[in-house]
Order: sequence, then C-alpha cells, then structure tokens
Amino acid sequence: MVDVERYVTEELREGVKQSLPEIEMIGDLTLREQVVELHAIALAETSYRRIEDIPPSGVPESPLMTRGTQADHYRGVATMAVGMARGLEAVMGSIEIDYDLLIAAALVHDVGKAYEFAGWERWRSERSRTGFPALRHPVYGAHLALEIGMPEPIVHCIAAHPYMGEGQFVKASVETTIVQYADVAFWKILDAGGLLEAEMDITGVPRR
Repeated sequence: MVDVERYVTEELREGVKQSLPEIEMIGDLTLREQVVELHAIALAETSYRRIEDIPPSGVPESPLMTRGTQADHYRGVATMAVGMARGLEAVMGSIEIDYDLLIAAALVHDVGKAYEFAGWERWRSERSRTGFPALRHPVYGAHLALEIGMPEPIVHCIAAHPYMGEGQFVKASVETTIVQYADVAFWKILDAGGLLEAEMDITGVPRR
C-alpha cells in the first residue's frame, strides 16, 4: 500500500476538494475520501500542487483548451456522465447505474495525467531506454487506485476510459461506457465550438 502520510499534505487534499466540488455529489463518504486521496497522491508525486496546474489538454502535445483547466475537464466529464445517465434512464427506465461509482470514476478517470505530463520531456529525451511514453495515464492512474484500495469498478474505468486506446481490449462496464463517451464528447464539443488552440482530426490528433 502507498504510505500516503509520508508525502500527502492537508493542503493538497483541500486543493482537490476546492478544484472538484462535484465530489460532494458522491453519497458514500468513504468513496469521497478516496477520490480526494487519489488525486492528492497523484499530485504529490509531481511538482503540480493543484489539478489546475496540469496543462489543459487530452494528452501531452494535443490541443490545449483556450479557456478552462484540467479540473474543468474532470468536472465536465462528471456532470456530462450524470446527465447522460439520467437522460437515458428517464426514457428507458432503470439500467441499474451506480451513480456513486459513476461520479467517482468520472472525477478520477484522468488521475494519472499528472504523472504523464510530468514525465513527458524526460521520456522524450530518454526514449530509447524509457519508451515514449513510459506509461500512459490510464495505466498509472489504475496503479495508484489499486494501491489505495479503490473499488475495482473504478480501477476498471481509469484503466479502460480511452475507448480507442486501452479500452478497446476489454468489455467496458455500464459506468465506464458512459465515462468513455462523456470524455470524448467533452473534447469533441470544445473542438467544434472553437475552444481548443488547434483543430483536431477525427482521431483527436491536432490538424497541422
């Protein structure tokens, strides 16, 4: 298990709560605390002190948002995921969506980004030894979530949320499927609305 007391501060935890007010939508208090702790650990392992310090793009070298922060991405995916789920159930009836798991998973789906962005330039310079990247954010985020004992469905979502990446190799749960599409929709809508510094092609790669 991660020895969180060794390097995670109350300042980091409070910052996470301020950055992600949607944490309060999670009914399970233990799960709320785990979401905060997971983000605090991820930040503590880098020079970033707030989620807002992480560059606001999907992955390193993809188009940056012209306004908003990485925290806004997490928040947007969470609120969009809840809206999609409630809208579908309003028409189709219950699909047995666990809203606590859905919100928590959406808020932490990109928790490995701090590690990925922090390591990017070093991996670029040492690519023959480290690979490039050494680890993508879904893998590292899932590792941290496992270390602190988060529920397996949330670890699954972190690991599988890129449906054209790591997620293509597994059958996604209901909650993860919703997060996958909310995540992609967030960036596609910003692209369509001119809120990215460069246009993306259909795969999410910047148009040159």
